Amino acid sequence: MAALGAVAAIRFPERAGVIDERGRLTYRELDGWVAAIAAGLHAEHGIVAGSKVAVLCRNHRYFLAATLAASRLGADVLFVNTEFAAPQVTGVLEKHRPDLLVHDEEFVVDTDVPTVLGWRAEGSGLDDLASAGAPEPPAPDRPGHITILTSGTSGTPKAAPRAPTALGLAGLTASSLQRFGLRAGEPMLICPPLFHGLGLLNSMLALFLGSPLVLARRYYAAAVLASIEATRAGSIVAVPVMLQRLLELDPSELARYDVTSLRAVISGASALPPSLAERFIVQFGPVLCDAYGSSEIGIATIASSADLLAAPGTVGRPCLGSSVRILGPDDRPVRTGETGRIFAGGGLVFGGYSDGSSKTVVDGRMSTGDLGHLDARGRLYVDGREDDMIVSGGENVYPGEVEDCLLTHPSVRDAAAIGVPDEDFGQRLVAYVVLTAEVTTDALIDHVRANLARYKAPREIVVMDELPRTATGKVLKRDLGATEG
Repeated sequence: MAALGAVAAIRFPERAGVIDERGRLTYRELDGWVAAIAAGLHAEHGIVAGSKVAVLCRNHRYFLAATLAASRLGADVLFVNTEFAAPQVTGVLEKHRPDLLVHDEEFVVDTDVPTVLGWRAEGSGLDDLASAGAPEPPAPDRPGHITILTSGTSGTPKAAPRAPTALGLAGLTASSLQRFGLRAGEPMLICPPLFHGLGLLNSMLALFLGSPLVLARRYYAAAVLASIEATRAGSIVAVPVMLQRLLELDPSELARYDVTSLRAVISGASALPPSLAERFIVQFGPVLCDAYGSSEIGIATIASSADLLAAPGTVGRPCLGSSVRILGPDDRPVRTGETGRIFAGGGLVFGGYSDGSSKTVVDGRMSTGDLGHLDARGRLYVDGREDDMIVSGGENVYPGEVEDCLLTHPSVRDAAAIGVPDEDFGQRLVAYVVLTAEVTTDALIDHVRANLARYKAPREIVVMDELPRTATGKVLKRDLGATEG
């Protein structure tokens, strides 16, 4: 990432590099500031090639500066989830033992690891390091690596070191220009956390394209529209629940802002319901794209608005340089249209978790942990997680299909489904919904029965105020299970 930032400063010195709540920095200013911070990290904290710097920051210039400065020194960067509770943060730091932690003032951290404040009420500890005027450190003898933590939706988060190849980034860039419709130099507004793969990869893409990065510490739907108008953003990156919040704004609020500069809305990190995709395209035009991937494989496929309308539920076709296979239990490809395990390969796939474990690899492609199928045009569909599929009365049921069906009901705002033990059927499906209008649970069950096979209808529906989600919008289904009793 340090190289991307330095090259952008040479190519586009006077172009805005980052725009946040504290104003804007040109790429030249950003590069000079990052160089001074790197010198301060080396002089004051002994950070060198091979050191480890943990970053616990929201989306703002100091997250970017800490990452670029550590990378400039050849240090490894560990991104810590800002949604973690204090004991979880402590556990991550104890396990990975970084040499330095850069964290925002709002996060109170109990650790013996040396710290530097990122965002604080007045300035930043990184500003203090930059102003100290430390001498330029020696060039590193190795490149730094980036480690992100998996979402942990089905268990304890794992550390996934990232070292995308030049070919992988080139393929993603080419696919993004072609399918997203991105243009170099147009501002990119990144809403998901930068510590997550979706936000991180797109921030790297923005640096490569010389696009100003537009960042905000918290997500507010109306503020996003105001930012698009103010910066003339050409693209925004968001997770589906953020798109839902945009559509929930009052029509008068939606009409207040000029968003005609938008040519791409990039969704990812969690499943995009077909009904949401359709409604978003109706409101904002054919600018929506869906990116499918994970912390381990990067971005594997992209669906354009044309794909989303022609084939509801698809996550698109592989990026250039990537490949997707659907394999059966014998690790051999299944027939077109048949459901199997999704395997993806390419230059964005990681090399294994930091504890030495990895995911299943077959013929150079890594398991995504999802089940899915391909259609005759090579478009991928995700049918559900391998560990989400349930067998009820001898029939396979994929919760994702039931969730999508519930979301087509006009009274349902959000939905999730899980399998629970059942004495008679082995397992039964329980759905959890958030409503926008009063409706009986029996009516919702009848809605599913009218649109899907009867055995796919949930036996029970629980109404909730909100579904528990991660910072990137994934439903924490283990928390739903904890409420079943």
